[in-house]
Amino acid sequence: MIQRKRMYPGPGQESVWDYPRPPRMEKTTRHLVVIFNDIVIAETRRGFRMLETSHPPTYYFPPEDVQLAQYFTRTPNATFCDWKGEALYYTITVGDKCAVNAAWYYPHPFSLYEEAAGYVSFYPRKVDACFVDGERVQPQEGALYGGWITKDLIGPFKGGPGSTGW
Repeated sequence: MIQRKRMYPGPGQESVWDYPRPPRMEKTTRHLVVIFNDIVIAETRRGFRMLETSHPPTYYFPPEDVQLAQYFTRTPNATFCDWKGEALYYTITVGDKCAVNAAWYYPHPFSLYEEAAGYVSFYPRKVDACFVDGERVQPQEGALYGGWITKDLIGPFKGGPGSTGW
């Protein structure tokens, strides 16, 4: 197993190792944008970010700021998070391009996260681009993870090879 080495944040940075467990959900007014097949499919300044130890933030969009009716189809896929409850998934289709299970939401999250019910989150690696305040994010490694890495974050980040036991 690869050992993780704690890094410490500089001015204007956050360390994912300072994030709590269970995760903390906080409102954000940062400008969040998701693009798929050259179309803006989600854009907001009214999102949430989920902060969990060792993970870059996962951003959630209010459903009214996502082009749900036009580009999203519910899939039979469902997963379970010990903290938030059952997640359901969407496939995104824009023109002839399709991304299966590229977005998810919690229809009935556990009480600590109930304010985020119905909010939609995206896997950055499954769409063309995600942006936070104009900065293109890097996807968190690992098939299970949907974190958005920006220049103001420091890791190491869970999800890469050897990080399973963190």
